[in-house]
Amino acid sequence: MSKKFKIPSATIGRLSMYSRYLKDADNKGIVTVSSRNIAEATGVTPAQVRKDLAYFGEFGTRGVGYNSRELYNYIMKILGLDRSWPVAVIGAGNLGRALCHYKGFAERGFNICCVFDNDPNKIGEKFADVEVFPMSALEEKVKVHNIKLGIIAVPASSAQEAADNMIKARINGIINFAPINVIVNENILLRRVDLAAQLEYLTYSLEDN
Repeated sequence: MSKKFKIPSATIGRLSMYSRYLKDADNKGIVTVSSRNIAEATGVTPAQVRKDLAYFGEFGTRGVGYNSRELYNYIMKILGLDRSWPVAVIGAGNLGRALCHYKGFAERGFNICCVFDNDPNKIGEKFADVEVFPMSALEEKVKVHNIKLGIIAVPASSAQEAADNMIKARINGIINFAPINVIVNENILLRRVDLAAQLEYLTYSLEDN
């Protein structure tokens, strides 16, 4: 698949939802689904489903629909999820522990293989069979496991240092859970997840009711 043209980030997010629906449909023995079926299950319009898929080629048969398994496999390939992705987590606190125990990552092909922390009391602990290593071992483990993805799960005061260490170790895809922006080079892919901000959006909206 060519990535020479820019795909809207919202489309990528919807593809993820479509793939989950298609997997569930296939598990239920549903061979063929329509754009309306996908739309109703994911909260969008049939036209939006067709538009999103059209970025990547022609799928399905007019008047018949899509083969759920074939479309699922193709979307997984588009998302790069037709293979396993080793992931490193920096931060062995409550969030780091919870991420390691979340089974949904493995189901989508993300394998958290290492956790790193500066606290000597946490070194050697295991979260769901994932060992906690000292930060000094980051570069070595990244090379051994060919890690390209990392998650920042440390307090805001340590987030920039964590990002810098990941970049130095040649991790170029980062999820930042810390409630602060971190500065990275333009060639680094960075996504920020601010759970508190999402809750604050809800409280703001509820106050209007």
